[in-house]
Amino acid sequence: MKDFLVAIQAIVVGVVSTMLLFWLGNKIVEALPSKIRKTLQPWVFIGPVVVLISLFLIYPTLQSIWLSFMEEEIDGSTTWVGLQNYKDIFGDANFRTMLVNNLMWITIVPIIVVSLGVVIAQFANNVGPKREKFFKSAIFMPMAISFVSAATIWRLIYSYIPEGQSQTGLLNALWVGFGGTPQTWLQLEGFKLNNIFLMIIFIWLNVGFAMVLMSAAIKAVPEDTIEAGRMDGASPTQLFFRIILPQIWGTALSVFITVLIGSMKIFDIVLAMTGGNYHTNVLAQNFYNEYFIYGNTGKAMATVVVLIALIAPVMTYQVRHYRKMDMLR
Repeated sequence: MKDFLVAIQAIVVGVVSTMLLFWLGNKIVEALPSKIRKTLQPWVFIGPVVVLISLFLIYPTLQSIWLSFMEEEIDGSTTWVGLQNYKDIFGDANFRTMLVNNLMWITIVPIIVVSLGVVIAQFANNVGPKREKFFKSAIFMPMAISFVSAATIWRLIYSYIPEGQSQTGLLNALWVGFGGTPQTWLQLEGFKLNNIFLMIIFIWLNVGFAMVLMSAAIKAVPEDTIEAGRMDGASPTQLFFRIILPQIWGTALSVFITVLIGSMKIFDIVLAMTGGNYHTNVLAQNFYNEYFIYGNTGKAMATVVVLIALIAPVMTYQVRHYRKMDMLR
């Protein structure tokens, strides 16, 4: 109860303080001459945001890049080592395995999430209003669950009990029911199956997000273009792939990029499910291990810089894509 009251207090104080800050800043600017007021007034509202972004985003990023070239001693002092941390991590076979795992995540997960989102959206849009609400609510519900909570649920699904005993895990219960033997699913390293089992959790969580956006995009397709296609004798499949899909492609690409970025920095699920063991480690998990467990600040920051270098181009493309979409509206 105490923690709840502290949280409420923090929210109230934060909101009131923000309102007072904007009010006071606006009051001061209003008292200035007209020319100066016009110049400064926009900064009253965007200034605090710029300061916060600089303080909590830009500065830590620059600090991480700097520390990636350093080695921290036990007493907290740092020594310049140049590119040695990068040589160490790229020379480690386990790190190369992490890069392959991250590549799998960004290759497989976004495609499946967007594809399932489109299929479910198209299906839900054509089952009637009542059924549509039910299906969309059921599919979207996992979005309300945190990654760690979802991992806890799926640990039970993947749970393993030795052969001859009653299986508590849903997947093993089904597998045994069909005549198989219980499997330690998260330890199956062949064909990287254990990584795929982790991806299923992420897909389950994000399909609802993709479905909602794709459903809205499909409903926004002008009805006259669809009717024109029907009059020309197009089949439902042709209507979807040749008329609807080209018009929702921008939204699909936006969802794809968003899910791709989330997949690239995946951490919670891996930590909660395997801790990075059984060759399921990823870059974000490696940062956690190096920094918080092994105390290797330099290697941890080098891992972060590699992750930033991978994400930055995707985010740049995403921003350009959004600007292009705004210009076409």
